[in-house]
Amino acid sequence: MYNFIEFLITSISANIVYMAIPLILLSVVVSAVHLDKKGVPVILVALFAGIIFGGDGLKLWQFSDMNLTNKLANLALVFVLFHGGFCTKKENLKQVALPAIGLASWGVVLTAIFTFVCLHFILGWDRNLSILLSVIISSTDAAAIFSILRKQSLKSKLSSTIEIESAANDPMAVLLTLIAVQALASDASTSLYSFVVEFLWKFLAGPAIGFFIAKFVVNLINRLTPQENSYYYIILLCTAMFTYGFTEAVNASGILAVFTAGIAMGNMQFVHKQGVYNFSSAISTISNILLFVLLGVLVSPHNWLKEGLILKGVLLFALLSFVARPAAVFLGTIGMKLQFKDRFFIAWSGLRGAVPIVLATYPIAYNLDNGMEIFNLVFFAVLLSLIVQGASLGKIASLLKLSSPSRPEPPYSLEFFTKNDMEMGQKITVFTVDLPAPEGCKGPLIRDLKLPENTLLLMITRRKKVPILFRRTQKILSLLNQNTMKHGEEAKMLVDKAQEIIMEINEKRYFHSGENEEEYDVWQVLPPRGDTVLYGWDQITVLAKVEDEEKVRDALLKAFENVTIKEGLHRFADTDSNF
Repeated sequence: MYNFIEFLITSISANIVYMAIPLILLSVVVSAVHLDKKGVPVILVALFAGIIFGGDGLKLWQFSDMNLTNKLANLALVFVLFHGGFCTKKENLKQVALPAIGLASWGVVLTAIFTFVCLHFILGWDRNLSILLSVIISSTDAAAIFSILRKQSLKSKLSSTIEIESAANDPMAVLLTLIAVQALASDASTSLYSFVVEFLWKFLAGPAIGFFIAKFVVNLINRLTPQENSYYYIILLCTAMFTYGFTEAVNASGILAVFTAGIAMGNMQFVHKQGVYNFSSAISTISNILLFVLLGVLVSPHNWLKEGLILKGVLLFALLSFVARPAAVFLGTIGMKLQFKDRFFIAWSGLRGAVPIVLATYPIAYNLDNGMEIFNLVFFAVLLSLIVQGASLGKIASLLKLSSPSRPEPPYSLEFFTKNDMEMGQKITVFTVDLPAPEGCKGPLIRDLKLPENTLLLMITRRKKVPILFRRTQKILSLLNQNTMKHGEEAKMLVDKAQEIIMEINEKRYFHSGENEEEYDVWQVLPPRGDTVLYGWDQITVLAKVEDEEKVRDALLKAFENVTIKEGLHRFADTDSNF
């Protein structure tokens, strides 16, 4: 009996990772589903889950290998940043290129400089500690910003600036951290000339390598056109990993190369692009959650009390959020025609997240003396940033009157797995086009669109707001219909009569008299026909040749250029036969 118990304990210990990780991830998903409505980002949920289940909590999973964490974190960041680039559209990039790229480059440098000045010259902290903290925590986090602002969308230019900056500034922070860590670890006085040469090589060679690899891969996909859909996903994994590995091997910036490769592929046309996007999104989400869970398991909050790091962490967060970041934003955007409230919001939206915590493992990996102190300080400051800034972003956007109703996500979508005609050389793909705002702006008939030949519109997804009483009457009718069979023909006649009365009431819009009446979303999937009218915020699913994707998007979007907001909203009140 004793031997059996010993064997059972040994077996459970050997497989604890296989049991612990699924339980932790499942708890993250269950919690995130409920907390998402309150604006709590999933990465914060994952972080707390790691802390709760880790060594300072339930001890379900104890992990303390910093070097392994550094390697796993780099792998996760490869996929997170690749997808961040994949989602960056060239139209948005052109619109806000100067402020977004400026904040992502010299904005990061200015943030690091102001943070260093405050820490070293004002607070009197150690020079090496101040340098490392300044460069490590200088970048913002895209995942946190996207998650929190999803329901409080901003005007187009402002939201694009914040999103592109948050996705593009990580490489600069990684670059500065690597240079600082390597310089301090080698105890060598690097000359200014060497520093500039190394910086330029990393900053310029990385994007060039990423672009050419992406170009090669897209051409390869369009030539091969695999019939097995999973092959596309393997190619995506190989592209992201090889781009990073090869670029690092030639001493350039692998992070910049991966991000650039993502941008390039995301703005090129290739077979099965929608499926590749979905897979990239899934891998990015999984990597982000696993990364934060791992970081949560790794940290030991009890050390904050023992080493007195809480006060230092609060000071680091306060100086960064109230001094360094605002100073960098206001100084770095001079002459860019941004209003004061826009700059203020950009400054406050500088949430810290995964990248600073990952970079905080670098000093430990390089065996620097203050490595563990840096990790705990950065972790605590990031935690404060997610809680304080993350919880208030939506409210501040509303107070500054910067937010507007966001484009809703349809509860369903259509995904085709296209099989290409190898003999005819036909390369086709399925993609979606989101028609522009404002919602309900009446556009053209489908038959009036100038679409490329052999283009097929598969599905139109549209939302309509209906009052709460309409929603309740629909529920009543549903319940009555469910019970009709139990009570015979007489009950069916009563239900039919009730339905006639309710429909008449709704048609006369008796329920629309209250301006503050609560409304619900009702979604419809419409079959595209020649006489179907398109409206703003419709989502169109299209089947077309790969080379025609850009032409299709232009045809659909340009059809709305001459439609005014006033006219569109007025026409939306008319009853449409397709809705």
